[in-house]
Amino acid sequence: MKYALVTGGSRGIGRAVCLKLAQMGYHILINYASNQTEAEKTLAAVREAGQDGELLPFNVMNRQQTRKAIEDWQEAHPDEYIEVLVNNAGICRDNLMVFMLEEDWDAVLQTTLGGFFNVTQPLLQPMLVHKFGRIINMASVSGEKGTPGQTNYSAAKGGIISATKALAQEVARKHVTVNAVAPGFIQTDMVANLDEASLKKMIPAGRLGKPEEVADLVGFLASPSADYITGEVISINGGLYT
Repeated sequence: MKYALVTGGSRGIGRAVCLKLAQMGYHILINYASNQTEAEKTLAAVREAGQDGELLPFNVMNRQQTRKAIEDWQEAHPDEYIEVLVNNAGICRDNLMVFMLEEDWDAVLQTTLGGFFNVTQPLLQPMLVHKFGRIINMASVSGEKGTPGQTNYSAAKGGIISATKALAQEVARKHVTVNAVAPGFIQTDMVANLDEASLKKMIPAGRLGKPEEVADLVGFLASPSADYITGEVISINGGLYT
């Protein structure tokens, strides 16, 4: 049995990634913070794809809750380990910096950066022991170029990019790869309230991306074909930023 954990797997890109990894033969651990209904829909879709999975609820920004959930799973599966981790969980709390609330700054950084540490750290040792692992972090075009009105989100995603590059160098000798995917505007709930027509004018490809396109890239990075790729940030943004 091969196991993959996808944080924030209940909707959008996370759901698409769960389905892609299921199609690749992985038993999917679907993490979610609160929306069990949507997480169950993802699990049903995974099963429809001919694979199986399970729900693993915890809030990635809560270190104790996260560690307990992971440790409980590890104790229940002493002969198994999670070989693919997709750090997808993240939130937006957009505002101009001059008007930004302290709690909005903290929540975005704690979810993205704190969540990265809280989930990844306890899963590293088993990967190193087994001498195989894939860690794929969801960055953003905002983390590459910065986006006004998203100083908190840009800082968090920029931090993920730097963490990806550093960790990749720490674990490469043990055949664990660490890469980041940096989507632009993707058709998910995160962009549902934005003016799609205006966005399309900004994008050379003339359209928004699809969650499945991001998932295909994640699937490639999780595959044996990507064994020599590590420490990279791969953009998928239709030419919005190159």
